[in-house]
This record gives sequence, C-alpha cells and structure tokens, in this order.
Amino acid sequence: MMLINGLPADTVSAADRGLAYGDGVFRTIELVAGRPRLWRWHYARLRDDCRRLRLLCPDESLLLGELAVCSVNLERAVAKVVITRGVGKRGYAMPGDAMPTRIVSAAAWGGYPGTLAEHGVTVRVCELRLSRQPLLAGIKHLNRLENVLARSEWDDPAIFEGLLLDEDGRVTEGTMSNLFYVRDGVLCTPKLDFCGVSGALRAWLMAAASEAGCPVSETRPELTELLDADELFLGNSLLGVVPVAELAQRRWSAFPVTRHWQRRRLDEN
Repeated sequence: MMLINGLPADTVSAADRGLAYGDGVFRTIELVAGRPRLWRWHYARLRDDCRRLRLLCPDESLLLGELAVCSVNLERAVAKVVITRGVGKRGYAMPGDAMPTRIVSAAAWGGYPGTLAEHGVTVRVCELRLSRQPLLAGIKHLNRLENVLARSEWDDPAIFEGLLLDEDGRVTEGTMSNLFYVRDGVLCTPKLDFCGVSGALRAWLMAAASEAGCPVSETRPELTELLDADELFLGNSLLGVVPVAELAQRRWSAFPVTRHWQRRRLDEN
C-alpha cells in the first residue's frame, strides 16, 4: 500500500523536484506488526537529513500512523518513507512556497537468507570512487546514482556486496550497507564527513557500543587495514548485522564481536 500526502495513490506530479533533481530524502524501514524497528534512529536521521536540506520534516506521529495504515494485515513488512521538496517551477532555485511531497509505502517482507548472517558473505571492491561533497555527506538523499553504477559492476550471485572507496582510496561504505571492522578490540567504522550514507543501524550500533563502554572509533581506513582486521561486518536496517567471510582473497571464519551485535540487534526494537 502507498500513501501520498496521506491519501491512497501511486503517482506524483512530473514537476515534483524529487523526480526532476533528486531533491529529497528517504528511509527504508523494517516493520513488525506495524511497528517500525529502530524507529528512534530512523526518525532522528530523517529529521537531521531534512534539516540539512532545508526540508520540512513531517511530524513523528503522522508518519507512525501512516506506516501503520500501509502495513495493515502484514505481520512483517518493508516500508519506505520519501520526502521531496514538492512541485516547483523549472530551475535549481529552491521555491519558497513549495509544499513537500510525503510518500509512505509498505510491502510484504522479502527478507534475506539466514545463511548470510550465519556463515558470512563475500565482498568485492568497486571500481567506482565516491565523490566528496561534505554538504551532502551522511544524508540519505534521493540521488543514489553512484550506488546504482557501483552495483552494476558485478552480476556474480556469489558476491553479496561491493565496498566503495572515496577519491583518496579510503574505504567508506558498501553500496547498500555501512561497514564495521574490529582491530585490537576496538570497533571501527569509516568516518562519513566527506561522502557516504549514515544509516539508522550504524547510529544505533555506535550509540549502543558507547553506552556499553565498548571503544568505538571513526576512521579513514585503506583497504590494507581492513584486510588486517580481526573481523569485518556489514549492517543496514533490513539486512541487520552480517559478517564478511571473504574480501580480496582474505578469509575470516570466526566472528565473536559480530555475533554479539547480531544478538543485540535481535533484542532491539
């Protein structure tokens, strides 16, 4: 089911700036019995992304109500919230009178095979390099062409994800996931102040680790640092926490830290 500005519909105006310029933001959310998991973190990220793009963020209770409506009769669902600047005149200038377009939708959960979380996945390094733009870094905005192009680099079903490096060759993220690695007992994740997407699961995990007294470090790793790591794992709101078993001929078979965060993720609403 899909609601556009609160009404059942599945089309937007051809003059919508989200379509014309990618002028908007989105979140993808797991719903269980109509309740969004990691909602605190999703809404915080949505609110911050809207603030940075000077978009009006919808009221939290409004979104929760629409998510419940869209997922009625679905025990488990994948939801998407899209906020665009709305319909505007031709040209890049932000219209002062534009009314945001709010799209909330949900579909039955497709899921990921349990073997991914159990045995780990194979990851490659993408050829595409992420461009640096600090004003957009971390934002889950609607222009995801870099990710689309990077994901088109392979069609081998044995490869689950591709890692994206920035212009300086520093590892930043996966095409659809955030990256974590463990070295000498420290949980590390790439810093996202130049490029990349700051996901809700990343925000939750970093906060949970800090609250538990686990050392957390935001870094700018080169590929060699990952290959020397004790563990690597990927995370996003739908995937959860999944260990990396192979990257560039390096293989891992033990994932004690990853297992800990898999258990914590299952307990987190």
